[in-house]
Amino acid sequence: MNAIAEAVAWIGDPAHWTGPDGIPTRLAEHLGYTGLTVLIAVLLAVTLGLYIGHTGRFRGISIGATGALRALPTLGLLTYLAIAFGFGIRLALIPTIIVLVVLAIPPLLAGAYSGVESVDPRTVDAARSMGMTEWQILWKVEIPLALPLIIGGIRSAVLQVVATATVAAYISLGGLGRYIIDALPVRDYTKVLVGALLVTLLALALEGILILIQRLTVPAGVRATRSA
Repeated sequence: MNAIAEAVAWIGDPAHWTGPDGIPTRLAEHLGYTGLTVLIAVLLAVTLGLYIGHTGRFRGISIGATGALRALPTLGLLTYLAIAFGFGIRLALIPTIIVLVVLAIPPLLAGAYSGVESVDPRTVDAARSMGMTEWQILWKVEIPLALPLIIGGIRSAVLQVVATATVAAYISLGGLGRYIIDALPVRDYTKVLVGALLVTLLALALEGILILIQRLTVPAGVRATRSA
């Protein structure tokens, strides 16, 4: 309990809320890495997942590929890419984002294709019988109904990226992981705990926001059916 009290006191100290190593700066850096990663991963994985879910093609390959991506060692891959790209501050961002995107793709891809696949085939057939094109069926029928599962995939990806973005500090970038990486060599365990607490609080805050968004994206007709 003393360690936690010391960490809370450290966080509450106004001196730690200013400057380049202040909590707002490190938090902004951490959110920046997370936001950029999730944006790139969504563009890649959700687009592919929607195609797989709608057409049924490449599903087996995608399952195998996402399983392989999950098995990759994050720190090992980051170290390899950092050596390949160089350890300069600007170049270091590239391997970091690549590693985090690789981490984010599996839940996003699974959420997208499973969401589309979960749509009742009778609903899709009814849309086709009304003369809708495949593109209209995807955007006007399947995506709205699949949106809660798609958001669920985003939620899972965001939490994984927030927790793992601490490794950015390993190759001289910023973020909340800076507190942990800088404090370990000098055995400043209070600061290590501060970094862990801040990452946890950030993850919980984002989790709460995404849970609310996920609930709000459930179509009104589906909510009415569930409550009936």
